Amino acid sequence: MTSKAPIHSKVQEVDVAILGAGFGGLCMAIKLREAGNDNFVILEKGSDVGGTWYFNSYPGAACDVQSHMYSFSFAGKSDWTKRYAPQHEIHQYILDTTEKFGIRPFVRFNQEVCGAHFDETTARWTVNTRSGDTVICKHFVLASGPLHVPSIPKIRGLENFKGKVFHSAEWDHDYDLTGKNVVSIGTGGSAIQYVPEIAPQVKQLYVFQRTPAWVIPRDERGYLGIEKSLFARFPALRKLHRARLYWTNESRLWPILNPAIAKSLQKLAQLFIRVQVKDKEIAKKLTPDYTIGCKRILISNKYFPTFNRPNVELVTDSIQELREHSIVTRDGVERPVDCIILGTGFVVDPRVYMKNFPVEGRDGHVLNEDWKNLAQSYLGTTTTGYPNMYQLVGPNVGLGHNSIIFMIEAQVDYIMSCLKILKDKGADYIDVKKDAQDRFNVKVQEGFKNTVWTTGCSSWYQSAEGGNFALWPFSTWRFWLETRKVQTGDYEFGFAKAPLLPKAKAKKEKAAV
Repeated sequence: MTSKAPIHSKVQEVDVAILGAGFGGLCMAIKLREAGNDNFVILEKGSDVGGTWYFNSYPGAACDVQSHMYSFSFAGKSDWTKRYAPQHEIHQYILDTTEKFGIRPFVRFNQEVCGAHFDETTARWTVNTRSGDTVICKHFVLASGPLHVPSIPKIRGLENFKGKVFHSAEWDHDYDLTGKNVVSIGTGGSAIQYVPEIAPQVKQLYVFQRTPAWVIPRDERGYLGIEKSLFARFPALRKLHRARLYWTNESRLWPILNPAIAKSLQKLAQLFIRVQVKDKEIAKKLTPDYTIGCKRILISNKYFPTFNRPNVELVTDSIQELREHSIVTRDGVERPVDCIILGTGFVVDPRVYMKNFPVEGRDGHVLNEDWKNLAQSYLGTTTTGYPNMYQLVGPNVGLGHNSIIFMIEAQVDYIMSCLKILKDKGADYIDVKKDAQDRFNVKVQEGFKNTVWTTGCSSWYQSAEGGNFALWPFSTWRFWLETRKVQTGDYEFGFAKAPLLPKAKAKKEKAAV
């Protein structure tokens, strides 16, 4: 077993440095330990593990993927309480899994990474944190995920507002909303969950909507005690249940790939709105004008009925300005406000959220420069010019129909294969060839053609230039197949310019390049 890395030094040398202690980072750490490698460290900007499920604790926070699918295949949980687990239960699962596999000692909390540089002379990455610590590693795994930098809108007069302002991912649980006039800006995945929860508490709730979202019913059923007992006693039953959920989710891809089918199913979503919203004019404003699936589909049974409440107003006029104690819309209406909640999602384009996080590779490669037109990688995992750097949930790995945990596990297995191949070859680094990366991305972008994602709407899946950098446009089982084996011909294997050991020069003559 590789010796365990020291964990309390300002400069630390390890085999693998992992950025982020969410699902991706924990999966990577667990698989390293299973392979006998304890020489790694996880750098986490928060004060506990969990990633998005640690930071997002707003009222009503829950997952839109079924509990038994939104968990590791190798760490099943038999006693999920509901079909779709709430935030606190998911975070507890992450905490329990962290302890089960002994990962906590490897995590350095409150360590926000601010830059990374690949040294060609040593074939090592130098990773810097805002606290001034440095980690030197052979392999660098970015597992921060795309949903961790809150998107803060630019609103005229925001600096003059005297009330309370916070983002849904930074919920202030000490602030009492009771009897307050509250503005909620945004109608995305977070807002549709917290809006129904706070509406009964506040005096008046103004929901500001720029673009309506397609919302479909949510399965709120809980698991019976007998079901939990059977899953615990017969793990094969739990795995069978998980498999059924997987293939059910995969079937959701067909309407996305076939706009005609999507438009037919869209009529059911329209009926759902009409049944749940009493006021026809409000129902009309809540009905999107784009094909279902073009933007993220949301699930809730509570969101639409919230607009039947007398203390909830849907506002579709744009914001003109904020004043000290009020908000003014373009139609001139001024509304009193005590608190503003920003349900405005996250900065998901890596060119934006990584702008203050320079990543410098070999031969002068700078990630933000390489991604200035569109973020692109190979299998969303490796990127040309950045040897021994791997990304979990990188470009074009996101999903709109199934569990991202499935994709993460496939990526981690792929990375572990890369590490083994590199060791077997005796080389210092592995770097994907540009032509292989280009071929892959042409195939991915071709995959979006004639799908609902190209029916005319704009979404966070796309860059400002129109390319889709976020989603995988095929079945998840296809991604699994493509990551089952590393195509070594798509990679270059190289050596440090200044050999790390005397024998490295001899190995260089024998190794495949």
